[in-house]
Amino acid sequence: MPAAPPARGTIPGAPAPAPRGPAGAEAGERRTLIVGKGISLQGTVADAERLVVEGTVESQMIQAQQLYVSHSGVFKGEVQVEEAEIAGVFDGTITANGSLTIRATGKVLGVARTKRLSVEEGGQLSGRMEMLTDGPQPRPSFPAAAPVLATRDGGES
Repeated sequence: MPAAPPARGTIPGAPAPAPRGPAGAEAGERRTLIVGKGISLQGTVADAERLVVEGTVESQMIQAQQLYVSHSGVFKGEVQVEEAEIAGVFDGTITANGSLTIRATGKVLGVARTKRLSVEEGGQLSGRMEMLTDGPQPRPSFPAAAPVLATRDGGES
């Protein structure tokens, strides 16, 4: 008698998938897009909860829950996220409704908007910084401030 075919969704000879509890299910079901080192992506990304950039991404607008640009990554364009961590280069407009972390190897060029900002020693922010608040934002009655260059490398800018 021939052997029974493998169960649907399994690969013959592969170990059985580990059972997932609530935490495992959430992590396993998170929609993550990883743009690997040496890969370039141009266009629009839809429905990604987490975007990891190790290569290069150029986009007019990306909306996601999390953005991580690795030390080898380059992001050019506009993004709106809850949380962002920049260890590579971000060139454009970033709106992080939660927190924006610029690592020691990170460089943000352009416009950065966030509620919470953290810049490690050596991290760079060059352009315009806007701190977001929970309530309605008051409109300034004076001209916009000149762009700033913030560097936390111990030297003067």
